Order: sequence, then C-alpha cells, then structure tokens
Amino acid sequence: MVDMKNTSTIAIWDGCDRTISDAVRRFLDCWEPYSASAKRYPIVRLVEEFIDPALTVYVAALPSRYLGHIPGAGTGVAFSEVIRLVGFDAMVRLQRQLLRAFILTEDKQSKRDQRFIATLETLIELVWACKRKQPAKRDVRGLNGQRLRGFCRFCGTLAELSSFASGEGQRGTDEQLRLSNLYCAAHRPKLPDGEWNPAYRKAKRSVAQFDLELTRLSRQCAVRGTPQAQSGEELVDGYILYYILGKTLQPGDEAELRDLARLMVDSRLSDRKKQILMLQRLDFNQSAIARRLGIERQAVSKAIASIPEIFRLTPSKRSDA
Repeated sequence: MVDMKNTSTIAIWDGCDRTISDAVRRFLDCWEPYSASAKRYPIVRLVEEFIDPALTVYVAALPSRYLGHIPGAGTGVAFSEVIRLVGFDAMVRLQRQLLRAFILTEDKQSKRDQRFIATLETLIELVWACKRKQPAKRDVRGLNGQRLRGFCRFCGTLAELSSFASGEGQRGTDEQLRLSNLYCAAHRPKLPDGEWNPAYRKAKRSVAQFDLELTRLSRQCAVRGTPQAQSGEELVDGYILYYILGKTLQPGDEAELRDLARLMVDSRLSDRKKQILMLQRLDFNQSAIARRLGIERQAVSKAIASIPEIFRLTPSKRSDA
C-alpha cells in the first residue's frame, strides 16, 4: 500500500485516488516558474487552480467519517486557503496528525481506507514539495538562482552556494563563482590547496547506501505506527521503526534525516548490525543472536562493540558467560 511512485519531484503513492493523482500530474506540468516565495507566480495559486477542484470532487464521494481527516473538508474552507492561513510547514504537520488519527481510530484496512491513506500521503508529498520548490530563475546576492540546489548531495548541510544565498558570510565575486551548488564545505570535491578532499571521496563511494538509508528513514517517518522501511528483512524494518519511534522526526525534517543517514553510513551501521540491535531489543543474548542469524558468537560480540551508543535501542540486559 505504501509503495511510492515518483513523478518528477512529487511522490504519488500507489493506490492514490485517480482524481487526485491526475490533478497532481497536471499541477507538475505547470509548476516550473512557481514557488512559495515568488510574488508573480505563488505556488499556492497553482494549488488553488488544480488541487482544490480535484479535492472537491473527491471529498463529495467520501463517507462523512473521512471528512475530518482532510484539512478544510466539510467546512467550506478550500485546501489552498488552509495553506495560506497556516503556511506550508504547519500544513504538513496538520496533515500528518490527521492521517495518524485516521489510522489509529478509523482505518479498517478496507480498499477504500487504503486508497484514502495513499491519497492523504500524496497530498502531504505535494505540500512538502511546494514548500521546497525553488523559483525557475532568480538572482540571489548577485548570483544566478538556477545554480541553487539546497542541501549537500551527501548530508543535511546546505550546499555552499545555498548557504551563501541564505546570508551566511561575505565573499568576493571570484570566490562566489567558485562556491559549490552541490556540496557543502566539508564535502566539496577539492580542498583550498587543490588536493582531492578525502571526505568527498569517502561519501562518493557510499552514496548509494546513503540514498538507501535516507529512503528507508523517510518512509518510516511518513507512517510511524508500522514498519515501512521496505528493506526486505523483517528485523531491519523493525529496527528502523523502533529507532524512529524514539525520535521526534517528521518527513519535513529533511536536514535531520539526511544527517542521520550520513551518520549511519559513516558509522558502518550495516543491516546485519541492525538485525543484531533489534534482537537485543527482543532480549536475545549474544549466543541466541548468533544462532538466529547463523553466525559465530564472536562475530556478534565484535559487531556490538563497534556500534555507537546513539544507535542502540536498549542496553543489553544480559550477556553470556
């Protein structure tokens, strides 16, 4: 039910209502010049044009028990108007709270319920994407805004150019032109002396694992009640679920999620170590973990010793003699 299909930069969830998914696609066809900060092309106006009418049609076909879980539904306040009133960040939080309430109180796992959940998830993705959308063209502190890319490719720090555009520091024109639009200062490819940056090379080698961990964490934040990481391994999914439950992370906390994914990769928190940590939480001792995973007890002990404290779900309550 929660498998996401990416269309451009907005994830349309598998099972989303056809009326809403079609509206999102039309929205994407037109959104290039729009952004949350643009005066001439405010993106909330595009939400009003494409999403409000689709939601009106969708809501009209829903039983009354669903209406309290869609912002503005049944009150005469349009979806776009709620965004104008509360802003994009608050709208994402509101949608997430309403969805969580539906799952806890109304969800009976019927096909209609599953479609409703997928539709709400798609609306959350839409608002989140609108919040992050940059204008197609803009000048920022004397630089072409088309170069801006937001976060560093490898972590949750702003890329050098984005950091400069946000007002951090003054630089000469020549130095401005050398700012990276893809990497932060710690991960830029070359150091000031022209030598290759070891941190860049290390992150470059592990970028696939970084993307994988970020995807898993983001999926789990989206639905906190059940395992959603979709790793293909029950213990790994369980570990990510319980780790996220111990945090206050939300899907909109992109910087924190990216930094956490980076830390997991740099700390070499492999899926095997996640399995071990999850079995520890289930009160398996080291010998039982070794038998369950088909490995040597010494390998379990060595793995546990190498795991930073920050990733442990609970301290080990017992160990073998």
